[in-house]
Amino acid sequence: MGLVELWRNLGPGLAGAVFGAGWWFWVDAVACSQDVTVPFLHYLPGIFASLAALMFNCVRQDELQDYSPFDDGEACRSRTWLFLSYVIAFVSLAGSAGMLVQDALLPDTPSSWTGIAGVLQCTFVLTSGLMYWTSRSATEY
Repeated sequence: MGLVELWRNLGPGLAGAVFGAGWWFWVDAVACSQDVTVPFLHYLPGIFASLAALMFNCVRQDELQDYSPFDDGEACRSRTWLFLSYVIAFVSLAGSAGMLVQDALLPDTPSSWTGIAGVLQCTFVLTSGLMYWTSRSATEY
């Protein structure tokens, strides 16, 4: 059994475990902040990271192989969709980092653990999306 075949078999399960770990960090942080209510705005980076992971898993790698700069067909749409999903992913990661700074500096905000958990959540969710994307399209060349 080659490394590519092993990754194809075990990758989706590992990606699901990493996704669950990311959301577990967030649920733990919200449950531990009993004295201050976590505003809904703090939930948005994780929700958008999950949406971005779903978006870039809608694109198959074989759609990205043949590319012509003058093509207005499937490859161009797939690349545009992938670009948009990466923009959402990086904005969600930047938003979670902004929430971390806000939680660390401002009074009457959730604890710093909530901000750290938000960054960990976005990182783990996006990593799991990439893990799944590479494992479901792993082929031997």
